[in-house]
Amino acid sequence: MPATFDWDNAEEIGIQLSEKFPDLDPLAVRFTDLHKWVTELAGFCGDPKMSNEGKLEAIQMAWLEEFKDRQG
Repeated sequence: MPATFDWDNAEEIGIQLSEKFPDLDPLAVRFTDLHKWVTELAGFCGDPKMSNEGKLEAIQMAWLEEFKDRQG
């Protein structure tokens, strides 16, 4: 795990969100909540204003892959 990361580290963010919310289906999360949760992660150093729909979608898809892996 990198010490710090930003919006371009979708895979790392997906892993951390999966660990923080193991039973939550990423597809059920609103982007407003996703944005808030990402900015609250330990080590996140990105500018909250620099996110966009594409970056949030990439994070959601990375989180979904982790979610599926955990479900078996």
